[in-house]
Amino acid sequence: MTSPRSEHPRPRLRRGRWASLNGAWSFVFDDEDRGLAQHWERAIPGEAPLDRQITVPFCPQSELSGIADRGRHDVVWYARRFGDVRRVPSQRLLLHFGAVDYRATVWVDGAQVATHEGGSTPFTADVTDALAGGALVTGTPADSEHTVVVRACDPLDDLEIPRGKQYWRTDTEGIFYTATTGIWQTVWLEPVAPERVVDLRLDPDLDAGAISVEVDLTTAAIGSRLRLVVGLHGEVLVDDIVAVTAARLQRRFPLAADGQGAGRDVGDWQGIQTWSPEHPTLYDLRAELTSAGGKTLDAVDSYFGMRKIEARDGRLYLNHRPFYPRLVLDQGYFPGGLLTAASDEDLRRDIELAKELGFNGARKHQKIEDPRWLHWADRLGFVVWAEMPSPYRFSAAAVRRSTAEWQAVLRRDMSHPCIIAWVPCNESWGVPALGTDPAQRSHLLALYHLTKAADPSRLVVSNDGWEQATTDLWTVHDYGAATALRGRYTDLGAALAAAPCGRSVYTTGFRHRGEPLLVTEFGGVAVNNDAATSGNARHWGYQTAADGDDLLGRYTDLVAALVSSPVVAGFCYTQLTDIEQEANGLLTFDRKPKADLADLRRATLQTPPTRPATAPGSADHR
Repeated sequence: MTSPRSEHPRPRLRRGRWASLNGAWSFVFDDEDRGLAQHWERAIPGEAPLDRQITVPFCPQSELSGIADRGRHDVVWYARRFGDVRRVPSQRLLLHFGAVDYRATVWVDGAQVATHEGGSTPFTADVTDALAGGALVTGTPADSEHTVVVRACDPLDDLEIPRGKQYWRTDTEGIFYTATTGIWQTVWLEPVAPERVVDLRLDPDLDAGAISVEVDLTTAAIGSRLRLVVGLHGEVLVDDIVAVTAARLQRRFPLAADGQGAGRDVGDWQGIQTWSPEHPTLYDLRAELTSAGGKTLDAVDSYFGMRKIEARDGRLYLNHRPFYPRLVLDQGYFPGGLLTAASDEDLRRDIELAKELGFNGARKHQKIEDPRWLHWADRLGFVVWAEMPSPYRFSAAAVRRSTAEWQAVLRRDMSHPCIIAWVPCNESWGVPALGTDPAQRSHLLALYHLTKAADPSRLVVSNDGWEQATTDLWTVHDYGAATALRGRYTDLGAALAAAPCGRSVYTTGFRHRGEPLLVTEFGGVAVNNDAATSGNARHWGYQTAADGDDLLGRYTDLVAALVSSPVVAGFCYTQLTDIEQEANGLLTFDRKPKADLADLRRATLQTPPTRPATAPGSADHR
């Protein structure tokens, strides 16, 4: 039987050999938190206390897990057997977790091999030394030689955890949805050599026509040779070999003809093929480690896109061409799986549907998405605003947790070409007293500068929606009707004075310094349907349309109001799909359009007839 979500879980750093541990695991709720004292890490899978069954990687709240229990269970335990998939004893065996919400402790054959805090980020354990002396075999997890046990703790009443839209109460309401506890992304094994690539960072420099490659290696790799091969459409462009003298190597390669980059001349790219929503060209990269004698020790495959995003003169520019973001708010909840899509095809289809609706990107709202979704955004040409889930109480613990996990997010995702903006904070969630508390302002400002220090190539929105500090973009959330939008965005003065949600545009001590203005939440139109309920919670939206035709008319008017503004440089509509009680998507939760899809697309792609044309020979990415 094929395990669920069997595609490679880490498309940015792939090896040929790996083994999924998704599928049936033993499971138990630990509501009295007895497991540590009673040493459940030594439990036998399938026997008491771990005598229930769950389907990983789906959380126990979801139907696809086979548990479907949405009651409060702060502590859960998992166990399963796995086989040693190494080919030779000299290899190491890595155990990877895509994401476990929120704190995880992992044992193999009774020995603790990992602890991790952070519900959205991956972690890895080298379990080689913990394998309890079983015979070395070649095979799959079905060989059942060893036991892995996982304890996950996610206390609902801890509002200092970055939890995003996961509600801390058992009955969902308003803009908050069913929580996720425990394993919710793929678990997998990877046999590796002691001398290996640990990570890659790929930084395109479009102006110079070059790619910078940073390779992290194990210390055991020192003394070997690293080969980097860059290709495009099957043609080798770079074939570089260098001696490994340190555990981190940095290489830079010209890709443009005659070593000349794009510069600001939009008419001549000197052989560089750029990444954009219209033409999502990706270069391939392969990293190989070889011994002094030429034996291959490790090989990984990756990819990158040549693109540049910047904000100047009140507009956004992608690859030096004017770019008008037409984004949709995407919160990443899926039928049956909640935060986890049932299949890789579901992740791809969400992006395809958004593009069919006319959107060129998404603001992934209050969720760090599965790397497979980012992979499809890279492949299909779909820009992404990546946003950190928020805590809901300010404290030293919340600062530590958010900062640590955000840095792990940046490390995981900064080589994806689809991401053009980072959003460490949304609507002052977790920092509710920005206007009066200097510590909260300092935290917001620190997150902005930390993000720019880690990745200076992308735009950073300090606090999406209102109360901005230093920021690259001025973003506004405005759920007014079309007539109100037309009045509020006639010029910069009107927009600065509007405060549509009753919040100041900039927080104390900060002001507008020419950043482009984008309306990054608006609309939220639901279709009136008295039969549409979710439990006892009535479906709702920020506005209500009578039927699909009325929805289309309202949506058309709302988009027209923004694209006709001389100062609005882009928008993000709320939202792609319905989620539980919040029924203001253009699509239902099961991804059915609420109005004719082609008509919705025409509405999304509206441009005012008076908007100036771009320069001859250039493309305006609208």
